Amino acid sequence: MAKKDSVQKRLQKIRPPRVQLTYDVEKGDAIEQKELPFVVGVLGDFSGKTPQAQAKIKDRKFVNIDMDNFDEVMEGVSPSTAYRVPNMLSNDGSEIGIELRFKSMDDFTPDALVQQVEPLRRLLEARTKLADLRNKIAGNEKLEDLL
Repeated sequence: MAKKDSVQKRLQKIRPPRVQLTYDVEKGDAIEQKELPFVVGVLGDFSGKTPQAQAKIKDRKFVNIDMDNFDEVMEGVSPSTAYRVPNMLSNDGSEIGIELRFKSMDDFTPDALVQQVEPLRRLLEARTKLADLRNKIAGNEKLEDLL
């Protein structure tokens, strides 16, 4: 029976991993290579300016994060940020208060960010309505004649 290849060896055929941890073990007269998993622990406060009360860092538990549960963990942490930026929409020197909340990786896309900033959301809605109107005019000869 063939020995099942390790994850590292299978990945090496596709793309070589950046970190490979192996060590040699002597078994009788033979030397066998053993693999060690590469595990990283990251400790920090990644919640940003969340309104939820957070436990002290020393009281928090480690959370295993992978590509399957990333959004679930992010929603649990509910990171957010709030700040003020110059209002470039009206040249009056005012500022806009921005508050961004993230529950998944999709919340980092430009469309999702625009939905969280009220002045930008209104501009995008107006743009969408104008594009819809343009498309209706382009396919309607009677409407074109009226305009």
